[in-house]
Amino acid sequence: MFPERFSTLPDYAFPRLRALLDSHAPGGAPIHMTIGEPRHGFPPWVSDIIAEHAADFGRYPQNEGTPGLLGAVADWVARRYGVTLEAEAQVLALNGTREGLYSAMAALCPETKHGGRPVVLMPNPFYQAYAAAALSVGAEPDYLPATAETGHLPDLEALPETLLNRVAAIYMCSPSNPQGAVAGREYWAHLIRLAEHYDFQVLADECYSEIYRDTPPPGSLEVARELGADPERVLSFNSLSKRSNVPGLRAGFVAGGPESIRRMRQLRYYGGAPLPMPLQHAAQALWADEAHVADNRALYREKYMLADGILEGVPGYRAPEAGFFLWLPVADGEDAALRLWRETGVRVLPGAYLSRETGAGNPGKGYIRAALVGPKDETAQGLAKLRDCLFA
Repeated sequence: MFPERFSTLPDYAFPRLRALLDSHAPGGAPIHMTIGEPRHGFPPWVSDIIAEHAADFGRYPQNEGTPGLLGAVADWVARRYGVTLEAEAQVLALNGTREGLYSAMAALCPETKHGGRPVVLMPNPFYQAYAAAALSVGAEPDYLPATAETGHLPDLEALPETLLNRVAAIYMCSPSNPQGAVAGREYWAHLIRLAEHYDFQVLADECYSEIYRDTPPPGSLEVARELGADPERVLSFNSLSKRSNVPGLRAGFVAGGPESIRRMRQLRYYGGAPLPMPLQHAAQALWADEAHVADNRALYREKYMLADGILEGVPGYRAPEAGFFLWLPVADGEDAALRLWRETGVRVLPGAYLSRETGAGNPGKGYIRAALVGPKDETAQGLAKLRDCLFA
């Protein structure tokens, strides 16, 4: 009586981690470096705005986003990427980007491609919502290895024409989770040209775009504009969760061609969960302010430098270009995570929990992911314990 379409989905990463670790006592005071939940402070005026508009909790929210919020997002895209959007036609407010990344498949993926089952490409490792979204619409997920050998991004040159002819969409995450790799302008341009030639859409997950060392990562929308690509070819998803340290606000957006946004908006009227109005007001103010974002980025830069110093000489250590994760090579990620927990109390995520087994193996099996989201002193302590336990 139940569908089989999700039967190949493994347990989600964090229940798997609890099953691995929780029956064992920690070897020290716990230091949590697993989940990408920002722990820097958010601007205090956010609470003031929510309180000021608290009466709006008594109203149904505006489904697609208020004109003020959509305008603030469009203004931010113009400042950040130099791309002009028609706010009410090309931007849709989301209740967190996971909602949009998942529902985009239902709104945009065709039932067939060249008479057969459509393919949805995604990097491997990947954000698990991508696979569930593809399976939900009967598409075939195809997991593209994103390994050290490929610069931790899928090797676009390796895609055969027989596969590309069946592709309906590709999920691309830059800066990437978990590796912190950045797709450069040339990479985005090559991908968009492939999408134009083979007629598929690029779903660009750019939620880590504002956390970087020195150079702002290029964006999918700006490269598409430079190429003169079809406006419907690329959709960019972003969020305040990482940029502004408000993951609980659930304030994200998708921006792209007007027909794609119209279709996503139409579906959202039936099955979406709009952002409450007081939170939309807060989100509008956050997108309009860059000072707190610069302060936040400076804190992550300090922790990049900490990691570089503490892990200097660790075999295979690669300083992330952006984002707030370390992707550290080990013999076996599960064994390393269990040992680290039992001997030190440091809690990290096995890389295999973010990847999928394919004919070429699981590209995350030989890694652990450590999040640099905690306070500086706690992060330094955790990294030192990790180094001494696993790499001494």
